[in-house]
Amino acid sequence: MWKYKLLIALFIPVFVSAKVHYAKVEPYESVVLKSAVSALVVESDLEFEGSIVTSKRVIHLDDTLDKSNLTDAKKSVVLLEKMLTINEEIATSLNGTVKRQKGYYERISKLSTASKTQKDNAYSSFTSAKTQYLSTREKIISLEKQIMDMNYKVAQLNDSIKKKSIVLEDKYLYKLMVRKGDFVNPGVALAQVEDASRAKLVLFLEAEEIQGVKEKTVYLNGEKTAYQVNKVWRMTDEKFISSYRAEIYIEAPKGLFSKLMKVEMK
Repeated sequence: MWKYKLLIALFIPVFVSAKVHYAKVEPYESVVLKSAVSALVVESDLEFEGSIVTSKRVIHLDDTLDKSNLTDAKKSVVLLEKMLTINEEIATSLNGTVKRQKGYYERISKLSTASKTQKDNAYSSFTSAKTQYLSTREKIISLEKQIMDMNYKVAQLNDSIKKKSIVLEDKYLYKLMVRKGDFVNPGVALAQVEDASRAKLVLFLEAEEIQGVKEKTVYLNGEKTAYQVNKVWRMTDEKFISSYRAEIYIEAPKGLFSKLMKVEMK
């Protein structure tokens, strides 16, 4: 008889109600921008804190010396390229001379009527022209290398100048962490910036809630939505050590961020 009771018990449906979670509406991404260089802060635009910033420089590090070096480096590239052009023309001319001297030497060396002095002079003229040509070719290679090095320096200076200006494009400036007159080193935090174009809800789920959670319907404040759980961590959270982090990406709120929302997944 106990066997039949066991079978009946196995087929009794078990209904588990969806667990209610509460999550804060957070910006989709939060980033702390850090300095990549050592420099003096010459501008820190505090008036833009707490607002969406579009095409505006909010932090400027001193780049005066970089800009001066960049101007000189660009001039050097132009001069080196002119020298390269001149030497390429010289090499073309010398190459023609080498061919003529070689032809003359080959002809006169076969003449029995030509004296040894004439043959030696012809050979000397040929080798001299060839040496000049090879020397010019070597100079051309050296100039090409100098141009490459100088272009690399230009690129480095452009990169350094770019890194000394923080320009935000449609980002929420939460906080500026430096002020005008501060001196920063690489790795020093400059600003906290949020991507407020979207929002996310961060949940911490128990292990049994993870199964099939991405296929469930998401209810926010009791209303059914088209949202879904977008991302689930496979390892427990470092802070909530018995829970698994999950994120739901939603539209940015029209009003304020940081409001609590009731979240259910059914």
